[in-house]
Amino acid sequence: MITGSQIRAARALVKFTAQDLAEKAEVGLMTVRRAESSDNEIPNVNKPNLIAIKSTLEAAGIIFIAENGEGPGVRLKKQ
Repeated sequence: MITGSQIRAARALVKFTAQDLAEKAEVGLMTVRRAESSDNEIPNVNKPNLIAIKSTLEAAGIIFIAENGEGPGVRLKKQ
């Protein structure tokens, strides 16, 4: 799964405010804030909401990079 740090970084890359992400993912603003508040841990957000956040960011061009010994990360897809 993804971490709060990845969500914050992904949101910055696609220039979404927390409100933008909440609206596009159809979740509450506090859900986004709670998801982002956990640095390198899986957010304390229910699974459907976390999937909605992740899917929304992926649709905006984000690739989530899994923990592979170097730490989790994000990057933009090639256009």
